[in-house]
Amino acid sequence: MIRHKAIYAPGSGEIVEKKSRFIAHVQSVETVEEAQNFIEEIKKKYWDARHNCSAFSVGVDQPLTRFSDDGEPGGTAGKPILEVILGSEVRNIVIVVTRYFGGTLLGTGGLVRAYTEASKQGLLNTTIVEKIPGIRLLISTDYTDLGKIQYLLAQNDVMIEDSIYTDQVTIKALADVELKDMICKKLVEATSGRVQIMEDDMVYFGEAAGEKLVFPE
Repeated sequence: MIRHKAIYAPGSGEIVEKKSRFIAHVQSVETVEEAQNFIEEIKKKYWDARHNCSAFSVGVDQPLTRFSDDGEPGGTAGKPILEVILGSEVRNIVIVVTRYFGGTLLGTGGLVRAYTEASKQGLLNTTIVEKIPGIRLLISTDYTDLGKIQYLLAQNDVMIEDSIYTDQVTIKALADVELKDMICKKLVEATSGRVQIMEDDMVYFGEAAGEKLVFPE
């Protein structure tokens, strides 16, 4: 598991360059097949367009990337779209840019700029989340130490998912794996060893549009 950016909500953007319309659609995908299906879906939707150029990146650790110029001069469409994807550091993403020809040739440089800008506009209109590798902690404490623990968790940006109140309090929390040892040490020190901490499963967590999110590994 590595920290990475991902599409939380898809988006689209459009630019006009010398009467040519460039419409970008951005979507989250998990497999090459999903990416190819989305590209075909856009091609069917915009069947009357001259070009539907695309690029995608699938995978987290070692992403697989592909691009298509779909009839545009080599290197003027698919590759610029892919460069935008790589520059954004977003994983598991496909971008399709549809072009309706406006009657004026843009030249190689003009096409590169147009496909680049359309892709950027599409990305600007998506919701992107940073997925942080986390570990779920089950923290059991007496009521006397609860305030200290809640304060420590808040100070270290640990996400509290749930709190169960019985004769003790059990807090279900998500901690950044890189900070887990430090957080556990602080909790033990703050409670003079009275706290009990169990490690549970690994997940991704993050925040988008003001909402705290949890994702499967």
